[in-house]
Amino acid sequence: MGPEDLRQMTSLLKQPLFKDLVIGFEDSEDCGAFVLDSQGQIILNTVDFITPIVDDPYIYGQIAAANSLSDVFAMGGRAVSALNLFMWDSAHVSKEMAREILQGGLSKITESHAMLLGGHTTTDNEQKYGLSVTGVVESARLWRNNTAQIGDMLVLCKPIGSGIVSTGLKARVLTHADEMVQSLCKLNLYATQVAQKYQIHACTDITGFGLIGHIFEMCAKGKAPYSALLYSNDVPVFTQVNSLLQEGIIPGGTYTNKEAFGAFVGLECDVGDDIIYYDVQTSGGLLFALPASEAKELVYDLRKSGYERASIIGEILPKQQHTIILG
Repeated sequence: MGPEDLRQMTSLLKQPLFKDLVIGFEDSEDCGAFVLDSQGQIILNTVDFITPIVDDPYIYGQIAAANSLSDVFAMGGRAVSALNLFMWDSAHVSKEMAREILQGGLSKITESHAMLLGGHTTTDNEQKYGLSVTGVVESARLWRNNTAQIGDMLVLCKPIGSGIVSTGLKARVLTHADEMVQSLCKLNLYATQVAQKYQIHACTDITGFGLIGHIFEMCAKGKAPYSALLYSNDVPVFTQVNSLLQEGIIPGGTYTNKEAFGAFVGLECDVGDDIIYYDVQTSGGLLFALPASEAKELVYDLRKSGYERASIIGEILPKQQHTIILG
């Protein structure tokens, strides 16, 4: 669903005020959150599911689970439990394949040191799988996505372009995409563990709204409005993306993101086609905002932890004419 459709559907939803509610659906955050006890423990709740983006059912299950778990990690938390959400396309997905999907998901739940408690299944005419995840975080360690500070640097731990590459796979333009698959299967858990040693002012994960959409949320919803300068040449991109762009392989959701956010973006460089920065992502990387003095060290530690393409991709500026500047 596009961001504008989502906004219109939820804009009139109201609920009573709850004293223990920290983050509700009104906020454009990665998880909902509420206070568990007087000791400062906060419960995190999130849910997500996706259609297949690779043919291998086990890998599809891994990617879907990693994608769902990521929201908890984006808020500095740890996953505690998960419930499967499984919409079975029995006409095209055999029971054996369905079992592989669930096994792939369980492997990532287990890797996260979380428990699978059960779930819900239904038949569908299109295969979908994901998780409802419960996590916890101490209140002092909770990361928000809209609390960056002017002068912060932006660090991204994974490349972008998975929407374009996965569309290439579906169109049979590509026969394999090992680089993308490895990245999407990698949990953001380890990036969170590394980053907890730093002064993280804000964090989000890059998923359906694309890089620009999630940076827009980071800038436009904060306590004080500001802008972001994106170093377009420093944004890591999967190696197969450029050739796919030349063939016109672009998912519809990517165009939807550009329609929603393009008016807030200013160009101060010659980037050719800027569509990559709007590309819909699955199981994308965490985006951190932190003091400039710590950014290079964070990148170094992330790369040591297996996020080989981690990079500084921009900075937070005082409010400019445009919310996001491609420089």
